Order: sequence, then C-alpha cells, then structure tokens
Amino acid sequence: MLCSCRPRAVEIVELPARSGAGIPVHGRCSGHTGVMSGLTDDEAMEVALAHADDAATWGDVPVGAVVLSPEGEVLAAAGNRREADGDPTGHAEILALRAAGLIQEDWRLSDCTLVVTLEPCTMCAGALVLARVRRVVLGAWDEKAGACGSTRDVVRDSRLNHQVEVTGGVLAHRSQELLERFFAERRFSGSASVDGEEPEPVG
Repeated sequence: MLCSCRPRAVEIVELPARSGAGIPVHGRCSGHTGVMSGLTDDEAMEVALAHADDAATWGDVPVGAVVLSPEGEVLAAAGNRREADGDPTGHAEILALRAAGLIQEDWRLSDCTLVVTLEPCTMCAGALVLARVRRVVLGAWDEKAGACGSTRDVVRDSRLNHQVEVTGGVLAHRSQELLERFFAERRFSGSASVDGEEPEPVG
C-alpha cells in the first residue's frame, strides 16, 4: 500500500492485526512537497486529509490522523479502518498512535502532536491522554460525539493526570466537505446503516 502523501522514502510499520495480515501504517513520511519536517498545522492537516480520503475508498468514514514528533516531523499517519478490518477500535487516531509508539519504542508520546481531520471521540481522546500527547490539532468539530470540547472535554479534564492542548478548526471546511460527500454518496447508493439512520462520524 502506497502512502497517500507519496513520499520518496517511507518506513512501513506492520501492526499486529486481529483480522488477517498486518496492516501497513505509514510512518516517517519524507517527500510530499519536500522533506516533511517542521510542518505547520495546515501542512500536517493536508497529510491527514489525504489519509482520510483513502479511508473513504475502502468504505470507512473519511477520517485521517498524523502524529508529529516534537520537531514537527511525521512519525506515523493512518486513516480509519473500522469497517475494513471489522475492528471497533480501528479509528485513525488509534492506529497512528500505535504506529508512532512502535517507531519511538515508547508508549509515551510526550511532546508529540496528533493532527486529525475530525474531533476525536471519547475512546480516542482517552488514548491521547494515556499516550501523554502534548497537543491535538483537529479539523472539523464533532457536535454529536466529540470529546475535545464539543459534547465533553476528556483531554482537558483537570481530574486526570495529563491534559492535552487543543487547537481546533484547522482546514475544517475541507474535513467537513469530505464527510458530507461520503454520507451523501452512501445515501444515494442506499448503503446507510442497518437501522436506516445515517451513521455518525467516527473520529
């Protein structure tokens, strides 16, 4: 599987998969429009959007995530694979965090930044806290299930032993357009959820 940001050099991390073979998750992308180091929020979000776009091609809600090192280099990136793998935890954020931990050889991702196209859900927000991520940069807010300030604020809960800085609304219109197009196509094709309701975005 080629990285959607089309790097000149890419390290592939094979994550142990519960269903089938290892899932290639892209790490340390270097290429794109130059060496991917010291990326701005907008530049990192462009990479996340490319992975989100890929997720839609295999039937998953288009959400993409990128983990940046303290220096702003891409450590890992992934798109949603919940539908593709039948894995309820197969959200882009979880996959990217797992891959970054393997690359760093440490579950603590201190001073790292996670960039994601849609506000993380409760599960992913909890993972950000547990991974000790310093900052999360998100695209579109999720008013139905977001856990970084919309329905709840898991990442900045002072009762926890770690809080995550939040920057929201980065290229939000691009993320929203991807989601709206995805669900519009599903409605048109009649592939909505089993109970006939539109599935909620998953971040």
